[in-house]
Amino acid sequence: MSIRNDAWLAGRRVLVTGAARGLGRAFAEAIAARGARVVLADVQRELLHDTAASMRAAGADAEAVELDLARPASVDACAAEAARRLGGLDGLVNNAAITDSGGRSADELDLETWDRVMQVNVRGTWLMSRACRAALAASGRGAIVNLASDTALWGAPRLLAYTASKGAVIAMTRTLAREYGEAGITVNAIAPGLVLCEATEYVPEARHRLYVEQRAIQREQTPADVSGAVVWALSDLARFVTGQTLAVNGGFVMH
Repeated sequence: MSIRNDAWLAGRRVLVTGAARGLGRAFAEAIAARGARVVLADVQRELLHDTAASMRAAGADAEAVELDLARPASVDACAAEAARRLGGLDGLVNNAAITDSGGRSADELDLETWDRVMQVNVRGTWLMSRACRAALAASGRGAIVNLASDTALWGAPRLLAYTASKGAVIAMTRTLAREYGEAGITVNAIAPGLVLCEATEYVPEARHRLYVEQRAIQREQTPADVSGAVVWALSDLARFVTGQTLAVNGGFVMH
């Protein structure tokens, strides 16, 4: 990672959840590279602190705050601590999520898995947005970016809980955009396709190839392909864009 400051987010204060690895880490690095101060939050304690330390070594202004989205008290504490350390918040990236990666059909999916995915992906996104609202409103340029998925746009089979949770995130984004707009907060969603990173290591190589073949841009998708959209949604360039879902998937789904 090489930190540079091209001023897109100069002076911004941003909280990124699920930032210990994968997409979340890529987002945090891209945001810091554009001049922002960043708080990384994750449930993976050791990896989280290692990632923050690595970013600081590269010149980033990055701190780590532990977070368990399944526990409302942890969500509130994380939001408050992030705002305290940064002196406020200008941006929130709701990236943290889990998946039902067992490849089970809708009939095979168990209630425990369904409830856990909804608890983290849907309830967690709502609770973190709510916990950060006051700080984002106070900034005068608050922006929330919710990570959805293109699975919710085309209906991925054998991935019901995850797909349904990301559809809920898209719907939530629209409602929050209307409710938070009066406070000057934009709320948008980014819907990536299948990204080549640690979080998708369980996906068979054959499925990756199938995705590539069906994209308009026929190559693997990397975290860097998504980071630009997140940076843009946090920046002043998107100050009059809210309630929208941007599919970033190389043309696998066009909507």
